[in-house]
Amino acid sequence: MRLATVKVDGLEKAAIVTNEKVYVIEKVNEVLGQSWKTSLFELIQSGQLSELKDWYTTSSSDLEKVDCLAKAEVTFGPLYRHPRKIWGIGLNYVEHAADLSEVAPNTEPASFMKPDTTIIGPHDTILIPHQSERTTAESELGIIIGKECKNVSEEEAIDYVAGYTTIIDMTAEDILQRNPRYLTRSKSFDTFFSFGPELVTADEVDDVNRLVVSTMINGSLHRKNVVSNMTFRPWNLVSFHSKVMTLLPGDIISTGTPGAVVIRDGDVVACEIEGFTSLVNPVKDLKK
Repeated sequence: MRLATVKVDGLEKAAIVTNEKVYVIEKVNEVLGQSWKTSLFELIQSGQLSELKDWYTTSSSDLEKVDCLAKAEVTFGPLYRHPRKIWGIGLNYVEHAADLSEVAPNTEPASFMKPDTTIIGPHDTILIPHQSERTTAESELGIIIGKECKNVSEEEAIDYVAGYTTIIDMTAEDILQRNPRYLTRSKSFDTFFSFGPELVTADEVDDVNRLVVSTMINGSLHRKNVVSNMTFRPWNLVSFHSKVMTLLPGDIISTGTPGAVVIRDGDVVACEIEGFTSLVNPVKDLKK
């Protein structure tokens, strides 16, 4: 099942995406007599996502009774705007560490957190800040936590995952290179975290480790890699961080990039993951 947040009459509303059609859940409730939450974040937090997925498995044909929107004509927002936590994972592919002339962590993940004020959605503009002369964009696979998760094993981790999404994470790399203690600041400028357009539920992905993640710039491939080449794979990341703090529904783990690309005014950057709808964002340099 695929879910999204779409903009309708100036409001952001949860929707079901199937093929090239988009069904706003508010309309599904009205026509089919359902009572699903109408924001994606509330849908995850309430535990209704699992129920909705079960309903969709048996009754998706009922959607034909509901007016739909054409996917190509819809404006997508970020999946939601106020997760309790956004975890990022640094240097999770050895090749990316080499880009920065650094040694990849090999005993524990190099994780950091980002504020929700960084969040933008598909086709929103990434703003290169006045303070940076070298900002990079990084395509990543995102893991969305589906239910409260504490001290779980790697084997149990998938049971706590709602699904996956595409992410573009930005870094003011020149700020970070001055001093590694500047990591939080280098990652926290407004517009430095794009995610969406779709949440792909976990049951739609046979083996997350086989997904190929690509960083694209102006339509050309910058770098790609397969999730199995991560130093710390998705279930390890969920388990590890659940032992640090309680993971809550809607929390996001951005799993690391196969390669960061320097972005400049006028560029268009994209995250492509095989089988997922691409996430695309234009770039503007505020110094121009």
